[in-house]
Amino acid sequence: MILTGKHLPRRHFIRGLGAAIALPMLDAMVPSAFGQAAKAAAAARKVPPLRLSFVYVPNGIVMDHWTPATEGAGFALPAILQPLEPFRNQTTVITGLINNQANALGDGGGDHARAGASFLTGSHPKKTGGSDIHAGISADQVAARQTGRDTRLPSIELGLDDNRVVGHCDSGYSCAYTNSIAWSGPSTPLPPETNPRLLFERLFGDFDPGVSAEARARRANYRKSILDSALAETHQLLGAVAPADRHKLDEYLTTIRELEQRIESAERLAPATPPDLAKPAGIPADFAEHARLMYELQALAFQADLTRVATMVVGREGSVRTYEQIGIPDPHHPLSHHRNVPESLAKLTKINTYHMELFAHFLARLRALPDGEGTLLDHSMILYGCGISDSDRHTHENLPILVAGGGNGTLKGDRHFTAPAGTPVTNLYLSLLDRMDVRPDRLGDSTGKLAV
Repeated sequence: MILTGKHLPRRHFIRGLGAAIALPMLDAMVPSAFGQAAKAAAAARKVPPLRLSFVYVPNGIVMDHWTPATEGAGFALPAILQPLEPFRNQTTVITGLINNQANALGDGGGDHARAGASFLTGSHPKKTGGSDIHAGISADQVAARQTGRDTRLPSIELGLDDNRVVGHCDSGYSCAYTNSIAWSGPSTPLPPETNPRLLFERLFGDFDPGVSAEARARRANYRKSILDSALAETHQLLGAVAPADRHKLDEYLTTIRELEQRIESAERLAPATPPDLAKPAGIPADFAEHARLMYELQALAFQADLTRVATMVVGREGSVRTYEQIGIPDPHHPLSHHRNVPESLAKLTKINTYHMELFAHFLARLRALPDGEGTLLDHSMILYGCGISDSDRHTHENLPILVAGGGNGTLKGDRHFTAPAGTPVTNLYLSLLDRMDVRPDRLGDSTGKLAV
């Protein structure tokens, strides 16, 4: 039977054994008692929820191959930004922003730790290797405190680098500062989840943070697929909605199924590694596949409105990851101290561009997912950047920053502009938060909203 006189609640879940799967927006979620005209009017009155995501890349950027030569619209995309050509109309490059709180300010070395900890907080982290860490609340968590009232999860924190390291990580700074960019409070960093299996279960299955990873893995061995456990209700729902919703729902569930299969494949095929480098089950051996999985899970979380706030740490500051898959066996961090050697700069540019290609894949996925009258990309603001510009000198001025997405029609795109001299990057965050109706008096060292 097709639903006509009644509608599904927006927070409807498909429930089954060990599963609670949120649904994307369906036509059946809009009251249809007065026919299509009433449905269209209701849709016109309802502004789609706005999503906010911060994507962080480590160890600086080769700014000569990042910064456009001209301002305004129609600028030529430099080498590192070339992968964003298909998304030019929804990309704004912002030059000249600073993060003074990442500078030493009398604390000596530790630029990598300060860059990560202050990037979203705008606060100078306390120099300590002990438990008395102190930074500030991050922009994503300011948003999550408000938007999280309407979603299953206030925020999600994702990452691609091992964040289990502890102790001192950078010139006397705790590893907590390099592990996390999201902080729910001055002494509470939120480590990113790096295992797509555990993130998948948190989003779409029962998740108990008090249960160890080993216990969850054992439970998974005795449990059918999350989707299999909910098939009965799924089939019932498929038969109760209109054809357009049936197609959308089938596509959504198929995507989840494919993700689950990719995660299971990664668990089976991950090569053995030495005990001190062991990876949790579910993390693909291939970096690109790992990145795409985590980006895909973020897109699905946004699509189902499980959360409206996310952070993604492509690499923790000081990352020594190698990129043999693109012909660069050199560890990233040592390579970033390039001393202006052309060969090193060329390798770094290649790494920066590779990261951007993976980010562009994420934007393509968001643009492919319908959301109300537009797409997820239309209804998102995705900030991409780093807390260091020149990696050799560890500078925290003229940061590499861009914002992608439509911002519910509030972001112009196809634009490069330079912020007024001395503008803190936190001023940009205030402007993005304002679009989500989140209006703190200030954020870290902010001095006001940036007109963007």
